[in-house]
Amino acid sequence: MKKYPRSFLPLFFAVVFVFAGFGRAAQPAAAGAKVFKAGAATSNITPSLGAMTVGGGSRAATQIHDELHVRCLALDDGATRLVFAVVDSVSVNREVFDQAKRLIRDETGVPVEHMMMSATHTHSAVSARGAESPFNFSPADYLDGAKPPVSAAPATPKSGGVAPDDYQSFLVRRIADGVRRAINNLEPARIGWGAGALPQHVFNRRWLLKNGQTALNPFGGQDRAVMNPTRYRDQLLKPAGPTNPEVYVLSLQSATGRPIAVMTNYWLHYVGDVGPTDISADYFPVVCDRVQELLGADRLDPPFVGLLANGPCGDVNNVDYTARSGGKTYAAYEKIRLVANDLAQEVARVHRTIQFQDWVELKAAHAELELQTRRPSPEMLRRAREMMAKPETVSPQQFPAGNAVGYARRTVAAMEWPERINIVLQTFRIGGLGVAAIPFETFTQTGLDIKAKSPFKDTFTIELANGGYGYLPTPEQHELGGYETWLGTNKVEKEASTKIVAKLIELFAQVK
Repeated sequence: MKKYPRSFLPLFFAVVFVFAGFGRAAQPAAAGAKVFKAGAATSNITPSLGAMTVGGGSRAATQIHDELHVRCLALDDGATRLVFAVVDSVSVNREVFDQAKRLIRDETGVPVEHMMMSATHTHSAVSARGAESPFNFSPADYLDGAKPPVSAAPATPKSGGVAPDDYQSFLVRRIADGVRRAINNLEPARIGWGAGALPQHVFNRRWLLKNGQTALNPFGGQDRAVMNPTRYRDQLLKPAGPTNPEVYVLSLQSATGRPIAVMTNYWLHYVGDVGPTDISADYFPVVCDRVQELLGADRLDPPFVGLLANGPCGDVNNVDYTARSGGKTYAAYEKIRLVANDLAQEVARVHRTIQFQDWVELKAAHAELELQTRRPSPEMLRRAREMMAKPETVSPQQFPAGNAVGYARRTVAAMEWPERINIVLQTFRIGGLGVAAIPFETFTQTGLDIKAKSPFKDTFTIELANGGYGYLPTPEQHELGGYETWLGTNKVEKEASTKIVAKLIELFAQVK
């Protein structure tokens, strides 16, 4: 047997001990230890100056106040990978999201059913709807009396039929880039969630009036509910629906505690008060930037990403109509900063209470739900064609709630809509947290119904997800009338919200 110097033996045994320890430590991983991962990234989707803004009227943009982005989050539990992308846009067609999902699937292998993409609903972005079919008209497209493109090819239930424009194609590529970069950034992570409340910034914008008073609508009928009722301030009885003040917070951090991403869900339409020809993402990125500051997450590598996914708020805004004389007047962007700071402070407060977990299970469920579209009655069509033939006879004072001629054009255009459409509905399980996704501007009551019926203790809903089909009032709100229920603003059957809730609860049962 070979003899070694006495001084070498301690080193020899130390090396043997270390390698034996490595072998023991490696055993659990070899046996399939569970590792949770998260990654996040952003992509800039800002258009050129001169692009036409949408949401608050169509104007050529002369200034970019703040850049538009898509903010992306990837989660992986070792068996399932989920992707979330939140886009600074008033609304994005299903066709655009579908194309982005297919591109991501081809480049990364993530199933399209495991991807959720939504719009924030900023009213100072540019259109992501392109030269679209009549069915995908914006709720604000024709309030100025512009003629709708009734000669456009009708959309099919799934794929459209209108080629994407330059901005839509750019958006598809940038969404895919952001998601791919988020996946590239996947690393071992810890996850947690919690909820707080911020009631002072959410108000139902639909009101009932005193003494059963009604308001004339553009179709010649009477509405019991009035949207944004500034001119009825002294005649207000009560809000026509609820609000949800809850603030939902989903947080990801690295194994060493470095912040990776925080996704917030708050049910507020938008704030507004931006420059009239500015491109702006509204208050959504201001919240994300302020959360980053409050968490001490500046200048990290990879960079921290905040996401604010909008919840069911089709009937909720930031205006308190009970304030005497209209309340305070704000300069451009002043109220955005106020609301954003308050929300970020609440997110940071909730964040301090979160109990992080090293691993949670991820699941996804996906379904297509067929809905009937609305059709005008023969009387509505006759009246609409008369208005279109002689628009000069229509007095603006007759229809203070909207543009009668614009809605006459929508009424005629509705005859070209497909009789039925298929919409994408999704649910996700993130440990003990349930997430639902709906492609409409959804009323708060619908979101509360989902939350009440969900099998998960913690549940939140993201609206304008995987497409955008206008407003989704409940059947009860349809009976009250008002802007969000008008044909053209609302496009699908009156029972649509009930069917959507039922289908989402079925999907929740699948992931639970």
